[in-house]
Amino acid sequence: MLSLRDHLTILLLAVAGFDYVVVGAGTSGFTLAARLAEQKLSVALVEAGDFYEAVWPLAKIPGAVIVGLGSSPTATTPIDWNFITAPVPGANYRQVHYGRHKTFGGCSVCNVMIYQRLDNGSMQRWADLVEDQSYTFDQVLPFYQRTATFYPPQNELRPPNASVQYNPAAYSPAGEPLQVSYPIDSIPFSSWMVGGMQAIGINQTQDFSSGHLLGAQWCPFTVRPSDRIRSSSEAAFMSAAANSDRLATLTLYKTTMGKRILFDPDRKATGVEVRTGTSRYTLHANREVIVSAGVFQSPQLLMVSGIGPSEALSQYNIPQLVDLPGVGQNMWDHLLFGPSYRVRLITGTNIANNYAFAAEQLALYFSVRRGLFTNPSADYLAWEKIPDPLRQRFSADTLRNLSWFPPSWPEAEYISFHIFLGDLANPLFDQPKDGFMYASMIGSLVAPSSRGTVTLASNDTDILPIVQPNWLSTEADAQTVVAMYRRMREAWHSAAMAPIVIGEEYFPGPKVQTDAEILAVIRQTVMTIYHAACTCKMGTRNDSMAVVDHRARVFGVTGLRVVDASAFAILPPGHPQATCYMLAEKIAADILHGPGNGDGNGDDGDDDGDNGGG
Repeated sequence: MLSLRDHLTILLLAVAGFDYVVVGAGTSGFTLAARLAEQKLSVALVEAGDFYEAVWPLAKIPGAVIVGLGSSPTATTPIDWNFITAPVPGANYRQVHYGRHKTFGGCSVCNVMIYQRLDNGSMQRWADLVEDQSYTFDQVLPFYQRTATFYPPQNELRPPNASVQYNPAAYSPAGEPLQVSYPIDSIPFSSWMVGGMQAIGINQTQDFSSGHLLGAQWCPFTVRPSDRIRSSSEAAFMSAAANSDRLATLTLYKTTMGKRILFDPDRKATGVEVRTGTSRYTLHANREVIVSAGVFQSPQLLMVSGIGPSEALSQYNIPQLVDLPGVGQNMWDHLLFGPSYRVRLITGTNIANNYAFAAEQLALYFSVRRGLFTNPSADYLAWEKIPDPLRQRFSADTLRNLSWFPPSWPEAEYISFHIFLGDLANPLFDQPKDGFMYASMIGSLVAPSSRGTVTLASNDTDILPIVQPNWLSTEADAQTVVAMYRRMREAWHSAAMAPIVIGEEYFPGPKVQTDAEILAVIRQTVMTIYHAACTCKMGTRNDSMAVVDHRARVFGVTGLRVVDASAFAILPPGHPQATCYMLAEKIAADILHGPGNGDGNGDDGDDDGDNGGG
């Protein structure tokens, strides 16, 4: 319940108005709002959730990331939106929990913290699709560098078989405020995966921040090395502003829901109708409204405001402002699946099943910031194109689909994870209780051709939209994931990993051998790795499915942008966290300085005629 003072404060701020109103305080939204406020522009940052430090402090601990990971609706946390997909045909019509997070910091609060940039080829494809060469890797590298302070690995303290290679030139020494570092305590299983990957022909590469991904290497995380806690967008920028007036012009609206974007008769965005508790009011934007509500709720907010496919709006009696058929369409995603084995190592199974060991590790974490809880677990990654002879088994249609992806764009990612995954329903609570330790390799399809949708369930943003990922809906995806499963088995069965493997494959087991049997297991267990993107995709005006232009401005209106993963032109391979920060930095610079004019005034106009009119 809001106090009278709170109500009066809200009304005064709403009447006064802001230069910018940003809806959604996640990875991109908090970054963009902070960068604008640092230039003394007045910014309202609207967030449906609260501060996770108060509501879900466990999120600060890197090794606690497994809590809330799983396909079951029971795999949730107090800051989860609790999205459940529509029945997914390619996943045996299962309805799968899709974690999205309602808090300052958004998904940077509950992701696995992997910090990894894109490859040259995928960024060149992005640049070509939006007809703007400022999106090539070399051109966006300064925006990647702008957010992060990089801490080199302490190889002298890490185990000898977990030594990290990296490229110091990939980072700027003046980077701020996001903390990027390596754990001192690596995951023991990951050191054995190094040999397993080499055994199947995936050799180590220098790093994953210099424009090249093919190969394998230890990965850095968004973890603050001084105390080994998560560095989210909220924690990073709030810490950087502590004891200063750096963000004095930023006003945070917590537990406040964006309801509708408002426009004047010329279709210029003028503000956002919001709700805090039972109070509904308008936040006025003198310059722009920026939507950063996430890959599911950014398209939802556009649609309830009259921007989207005409048939979707008419179904819920929403007056049409702009007919943009691409809103909520074109959803890319990366999948998660993989086999599990018994191993001769201490793994996360011991944390889940042995409370005394878990307490010992927590005590080690809180006392000296060491141990398994300092590591988010997925600390070794490998990428590849599917090699022959498995590639020779692909159909002509699959090869044609995969040929769209540039040579540097991997098709498969393999991730170390030191627990039993099984059916992926709720891994933390589904560890076998037989006294054995378990580990898994995660396969992630990073060159998918299946596309999903986000559609309305109501004209009210309090009702979650309908998410249909359409995983494994193409032959190309189905054939590729089967090949990936076979590749992971090759690594597990290699001489390099033999010393730690106990017995035969535990899940799904050696009886699963044919392509059809492997695919059946994948369909029954597959879930997301939480990388949905492109539901308000960036493109050119002649692309009927594009929603925003190269400057993230929504077509058909003025004064409105979308800046988060929904605005990606493509979902590049790997983990999108760093790219969400990059895009926010790039668009913030565009707003502050315009496209190359450097005058500091920004430009809400139409520099190429592609987002004005209708």
